[in-house]
Amino acid sequence: MHVGMDLTAVPLVSLRVFQEVAERGSLSSAASALGYTQSAVSRQIAALERVVRAPLLDRQREGVQLTDTGHVLLRHAGLVLAQLDAASRELSSLPATAGTVRLGWFAGAGGTLVPSALAVLRRSHPALTVTTREGTTASLVRALRARTVDLAVLASPSPLDDETPALQAEVLDERELVLAVPSTHPLAHKDYVDVEDLRGWAWIASPPPGLGVWPGVDERQVVAHMARDWMAKLQLVASGAGITTLPESLAASVPQGVQVLRVRGGSREKLRVVVAWLNLSEPASVVVDALVSGTHP
Repeated sequence: MHVGMDLTAVPLVSLRVFQEVAERGSLSSAASALGYTQSAVSRQIAALERVVRAPLLDRQREGVQLTDTGHVLLRHAGLVLAQLDAASRELSSLPATAGTVRLGWFAGAGGTLVPSALAVLRRSHPALTVTTREGTTASLVRALRARTVDLAVLASPSPLDDETPALQAEVLDERELVLAVPSTHPLAHKDYVDVEDLRGWAWIASPPPGLGVWPGVDERQVVAHMARDWMAKLQLVASGAGITTLPESLAASVPQGVQVLRVRGGSREKLRVVVAWLNLSEPASVVVDALVSGTHP
């Protein structure tokens, strides 16, 4: 072979054809094995010979023999093709989905929903990276529109907003709200409370305020403290600073000093949790599936 030739210009298909011809000792046999015409195989060999600037085959009546140049090229071609085959096998054993998904979540989803889904994804899709950020439902809707997050777990109003194109969403959970009061509170000894019993108490809610006040109370409620984090609100309740609402799913994780009560009368207030997106990529759809399976096993 000659100095200055550019073997990087050689198509891999040509190397595979050449390897097959060398193994079978016949252009026609190689063509049959590869599903090519004999003329197509001849063109691939001719293209290789133009690159190396020397004959690769000595064509004889009973078949073909490799020239010295052909032997050198076959040795290196075999190494290259073997490495590529090994890479293909290794890549095929990896999880099909890889990439990065940016997930936003409102404070209430950080207790169990998001961590559980992330744990599942680390086992099932180790090549998938999920980054997360906490925010209010309103700020996360804006982030979806600005494409700074790919998915958002929201405490959902319906519709999410009135812009177009419409955000897509799937319901993850819909749980009744319960009431959290200090264990020393006058209501704490009851099995349940009526909506009328909720008048006149100080509330702990999320800004602006949001979740935390009972929606069915027929008076203007006084929000004494605002906090986004559910556990911060519950610690404030435990300290005697006020009362708050929480999803029934979090009732088992309240700290000492907090009593959980059901509310009777009025409408059946619920917290609806959805995962929303603007455009759903394949990696993002895997995250959606993990979130859904975590709430609907």
